[in-house]
Amino acid sequence: MTASFSWRRVGGPLAAILALSVVLTILQASGLAFWQGLFVNLGIFLILVLSLNLSNGFTGVFSLGHIGFMALGAYASAVLTLPLREKGDYLPNLPGWLAGVHFDFYLGPFPSGFLAATLIAAVFVSLIALLVGLVLMRLSGHFVAVATLGFLVIVRVVLFNADNFTRGSRTFSNVTPYTNLWWVWAWALLVLYIVWRIKRSSFGRAMLAQREDRWAAQSIGIAVMPPRLLAFVISAFFTAVAGSLYAHFITSFSPTVFYFDLTFRVITMLVVGGMGSVSGSVIGVILVVGLAELLRRIEDATLLYGISQIILAMIFIFIIVFRREGLLGQREIALDRWFERR
Repeated sequence: MTASFSWRRVGGPLAAILALSVVLTILQASGLAFWQGLFVNLGIFLILVLSLNLSNGFTGVFSLGHIGFMALGAYASAVLTLPLREKGDYLPNLPGWLAGVHFDFYLGPFPSGFLAATLIAAVFVSLIALLVGLVLMRLSGHFVAVATLGFLVIVRVVLFNADNFTRGSRTFSNVTPYTNLWWVWAWALLVLYIVWRIKRSSFGRAMLAQREDRWAAQSIGIAVMPPRLLAFVISAFFTAVAGSLYAHFITSFSPTVFYFDLTFRVITMLVVGGMGSVSGSVIGVILVVGLAELLRRIEDATLLYGISQIILAMIFIFIIVFRREGLLGQREIALDRWFERR
């Protein structure tokens, strides 16, 4: 009886993972660069939206500055993995302790250096998020939204002016292209599982309780600051991971990439799917990425450039006005129950 029950619980998620593995294997073998790139972007956006949902959806503290954490993660991991020759040419004024660092080691075919650089960048960004969160997580409502937006602006200004580390407004290029389908979706599934488990944990229940009614939560002994800060720091960690994956996928980028356009797109995905719903994050990413790609093709055919941003903005306004909770609200798709019914 116990074995049967366990199989029914894990059968649905395992079937979904198996189906995803088959799709990734086919894509990898096909050599279709367009579809491979689309699925890589899909996985990166999934990490971003799940991370933002952990902070915004679970705690109700609406952050507009998470793309700043993505930018810091991208630059930190890129500097750590940049080959020494390119590092000497592109960043000649790096401090000595960083100029000779190059994470390029392998364990067999496995690029362990890339993993180490990603984790170091994510921990570095988490420490920054901890310092920022100790101040900003005491705020609520539109105050914290404006404050986190200010953080995004600060990060942008720092990246533009830290020439010794980021090349300023010039393109940071020659980043080693480590990111592939398997890297992205391994991280995406890990983030999906962790965020799902956090939602069902005692910390997750505390996050949701103080989001619904802060004073009622405090009256029954639920502290407001710890769950908010935990969500903010973990969210920043995974956002930095997404930044590292993004940097080692496109290999050339500048600070202009990490600003309002990307922020708006990620928030649109989150709101469309439903804030507070892990399943909603997945659905929102798939819908918005698919729609954006369709609209891009329409733009190329009709030469009506910019129509995709207009339509996405209209969808965002429509959701906010007529279905504020998003497509799923706080509900989840239970794969175990679906598999049991099948």
